[in-house]
Amino acid sequence: MKETLGDPTLCRELIATYGSPVNLHDYSAMGENVKELNSAAAAHHIDFQVYYARKANKTMAAIDRAMYEACGVDVASINELRQCLARGVPATRIIVSAAVKSKALMELAITAGVTVSLDNEDELRDVIELTGSSGQRLLVALRLAITHPDIPATRFGLPASEWMRVVNDVELGAQVEVAGVHFHLNGYDAQARALGIHEALDVIGQLRSMGHNPTFVDMGGGIPMSYLDSAAQWENFWSTLATLPEGDESLTWKSDRLGSSGGAPGTGVYPYHQDLTRGRWLDKVLTYMPGPGAPSVASALRAAKIQLRCEPGRSLMDGCGLTLAEVAFHKKRSDGVPLVGLHMNRTQCRSTSADFLLDPILVQAAPTGRKRAFDSAFLVGAYCIEEELLLRRRFEFPEGVAAGDLIAFPNTAGYLMHIVESASHQLPLAANIQWDGTKWAADDIDREKLRL
Repeated sequence: MKETLGDPTLCRELIATYGSPVNLHDYSAMGENVKELNSAAAAHHIDFQVYYARKANKTMAAIDRAMYEACGVDVASINELRQCLARGVPATRIIVSAAVKSKALMELAITAGVTVSLDNEDELRDVIELTGSSGQRLLVALRLAITHPDIPATRFGLPASEWMRVVNDVELGAQVEVAGVHFHLNGYDAQARALGIHEALDVIGQLRSMGHNPTFVDMGGGIPMSYLDSAAQWENFWSTLATLPEGDESLTWKSDRLGSSGGAPGTGVYPYHQDLTRGRWLDKVLTYMPGPGAPSVASALRAAKIQLRCEPGRSLMDGCGLTLAEVAFHKKRSDGVPLVGLHMNRTQCRSTSADFLLDPILVQAAPTGRKRAFDSAFLVGAYCIEEELLLRRRFEFPEGVAAGDLIAFPNTAGYLMHIVESASHQLPLAANIQWDGTKWAADDIDREKLRL
């Protein structure tokens, strides 16, 4: 990223070729991220498998790199499944975890022989019916809703008692095999994951006593990463925001508190600074003991001969991409607040978080003679909406900004490029390009879009 942004001529060429914004990818960092997780697991001598969460980034090259790094792939739609199969991902390394599964998705999963995470009784009955008519075998994982009092309620899965009733009451048939237990937890707390694994292992014990032979626990995603090195910078932002009077726009648009209260980050914001990430976080999960004399998570997994799986997206994409956009204009709001307009819209660098709390980078690439203005401004986008803010924070431009300059949003590959992107107003979606080791080239996802 630093190397590319240090070459304004190259950046201008990329915008001229692919349009604004453009998403740039280089997946070499994925290997280090996978290695960090694998090393932490190996230190505890457990059977462990990483599944890349495809929904985090839609590019085909990400699938290729995940396979190269010996990862499986977690898919959340029929198109994601089709693309992974076409790309050569082995069926044994794919799990379907879609929150809502169409009949077409179920049929393809059965035909392909991939594993399906079942969320509820209706889905179980659906696959029993479909496998019965097809005569094909299907591996399923039961998605468990963890019910520990320290863990918030979840919309995903069923509690253990409910699954035991369902499995006991419903005739699975010869084709449906319970291969594992799966769960998804919101947030990034290591202890919550450890408690979830212990509960899942208890469910596996019950399933084995009923004659089933599950072989894995899948703890889903939510493996943390950190976008910021400085804890002080992160904490200072929130404490400063808390002291600003209502209506003060020196830090955020219309003094938006971003869901914070009393100087602490709000729950609607990703924790962009975290001390415990990836390998060290996984080590904490595996060493956790639920009580005095109880086995650690790693010991319990080894004793049960159960493989631990995870489905990281963001933390595998750490360092793998940036979004580059062209400055269209600078002007002032009717009350004098400075604005810088970009050729992009707010969905093209946005996740479910209230804001992307990483500072963009100005690349001075404007044609000679363009006027530079503003020592600070808000970034606004292309949608015809009053609140069309690309980021809700105000940014400083010590040397000014001009039409034709470029703004880079670093480290956007995980969830920030694609998860909510929209082509409203019939504006084109951002092009996706990848560094293949020698040159920048269009990713195959955009070629597929043209075929469709």
